[in-house]
Amino acid sequence: MDITRRSPMTLLTAVPAGLVLALAGTIPAQADDTAYVALGDSFSAGTGTRASTDDCYRSPYGYPALIAQSQGLTLDYQACSGATTSDVLNHQVGALSADTDLVTMTIGGNDLGFADVITECALPGWLSDCTGAIADGRAVLHGALPGRYDAVLSAIDAGAPNADVLIAGYPHLFNGEDCNALTFFSGSEMSQLNAATDELDALVQAKTTGAGHSYIDPRNAFDGHAVCDDTEWVNGLSWPVVESFHPNRDGNIGYADLFWAGAGSAVAASVPTEHQAQGFQSSVEQEADAVLAMDLASPQNLRAARAAGIPSGRVTALVEQLRSDDERVVAAALEDLSALDERHERHRARTDVITH
Repeated sequence: MDITRRSPMTLLTAVPAGLVLALAGTIPAQADDTAYVALGDSFSAGTGTRASTDDCYRSPYGYPALIAQSQGLTLDYQACSGATTSDVLNHQVGALSADTDLVTMTIGGNDLGFADVITECALPGWLSDCTGAIADGRAVLHGALPGRYDAVLSAIDAGAPNADVLIAGYPHLFNGEDCNALTFFSGSEMSQLNAATDELDALVQAKTTGAGHSYIDPRNAFDGHAVCDDTEWVNGLSWPVVESFHPNRDGNIGYADLFWAGAGSAVAASVPTEHQAQGFQSSVEQEADAVLAMDLASPQNLRAARAAGIPSGRVTALVEQLRSDDERVVAAALEDLSALDERHERHRARTDVITH
């Protein structure tokens, strides 16, 4: 899945066909499977590991690469950041053959507009329609996606009739806490997003097992490792932004272990941490730039603030503070904007209780 919206959290993704990354294993083969094709979206391409190799991302620390390395498999890395079920059909399943021994995949999140939903829900509550965005995704989930999944599974069966096929769902991204100063997820919104993930996973499981293949459920393994947990396996809002709300390197080790017991752990020591690879922690200025890109002081957004009972003058003043050269002023403005959103959410929750 990917965050791909022209907004403060825009990600640049592409879905070119025909690019293959073959990774030969460095550990002796431990199974009969040798020819491995990894299909899917950004969760399979390793987005979030801060190690993009091409326009599709295809990280050497994505779970398919870790499985191939640990088990001595030859990997045909077809998974692509931003891919939908249509992209799998049009650009990926052509790599399958009767000689393919193993197929793995995550797919479906982008069909539901993962990008738009996460971006919408990350905005301040007085600007966003998170519930509406989730409802739009659910409409596709219960309408078009079942048939799309059937088509993908049929294509895999036809293209790789002798392969073991393992298809995974998606983990919960949120633990109920938004610890990022420049995102504005409410507790209710995070609960709704996790619940929508449960619905998607239920569909993936039903379709996968119904087709006679193996379903991989990551939710229990990722429990306690969501965004803002003490040990995160999922990135919060990150720099570059493409890394946001995707499994990090530890998360991909976890995924690899789920797909193939011990595969991720076997090579974990050879996977440098993101801190070792590069300094990626955001600065206050970067956080401010991301919020400034939300254009909170535009006439339209100020009207929305007033309609929600947020003083537009206060919003304008805080936006001006974000442009300060003094990091302390900028940090204080970020905290104040977060507090405004929290007060708005509490007021909205009280109003909902009264009206219902």
